[in-house]
Amino acid sequence: MNTPKFLEIFPEPKPLIGMIHVQALPGTPNNHLSVREIAARAVHEAQVLSENGMQAIMLENMHDIPYLNRTVGPEIVAALSRVSSEVRAVTNLPLGLQILAGANQAALSVALAAEFQFIRAEGFVFGHMADEGLLQSDAGELLRYRKNIGAEHIQVFTDIKKKHSSHALTADVSLSDTVEAAEFFLSDGVIITGTHTGKPVDQQELAAVYPSAQLPVLVGSGVTPAGLPQIWDHADAFIVGSYFKQAGLWQNEPDPQRINSLITARSKLL
Repeated sequence: MNTPKFLEIFPEPKPLIGMIHVQALPGTPNNHLSVREIAARAVHEAQVLSENGMQAIMLENMHDIPYLNRTVGPEIVAALSRVSSEVRAVTNLPLGLQILAGANQAALSVALAAEFQFIRAEGFVFGHMADEGLLQSDAGELLRYRKNIGAEHIQVFTDIKKKHSSHALTADVSLSDTVEAAEFFLSDGVIITGTHTGKPVDQQELAAVYPSAQLPVLVGSGVTPAGLPQIWDHADAFIVGSYFKQAGLWQNEPDPQRINSLITARSKLL
């Protein structure tokens, strides 16, 4: 379900949101580039996504494995502020940010500094066991923080029963009930994913949730040109991180031909 706030960011229907997986940042095990080089790579990818028709872009520190749980260092916030600001300077597309793992307050602070429109937040409602450890819900703290720093214009899209996690703790809480809880706790939109990065969402679950959702529903993994028609009627936006990369691997650079395949698939469905 689209909302007026959602349409302020995404005036085009059913937008495709392309992921930039920012190269490993300072202090993380895989870091080998300077912040200047990391920013240049992100700017290049943003230009490729923009020039080939993507409707929005989201940055994520996916290369920072293994991830910290909720709290990242000031070096990560500082580096991402520079990277995000340089990306903002080369595109007018809507921009979002996720800082792994569950560093939602840090993401809000960077988004505010870089003039981004949204963040993706893990662990918003209901605690769960992620591969980084236990993530407890942070909706109360996060939205108070957003209020305190004057960032209420930045929308918070929240993962529901997120990928790479065990949900045994909430096995008696359905996906629909989790969406309802996110609505009650003032989420701006819910993100539904498959079990892992690149894995498609469960189509039956998505179809069951969408009609009753009072918030925008975003599909957050496994989006492909072939699969898009099956989920088209049950989502308001689609986050793509793997398919449009070379060989369909999230670690690789964007492939313009694959981006064009996605754009063409979307155009046929509009």
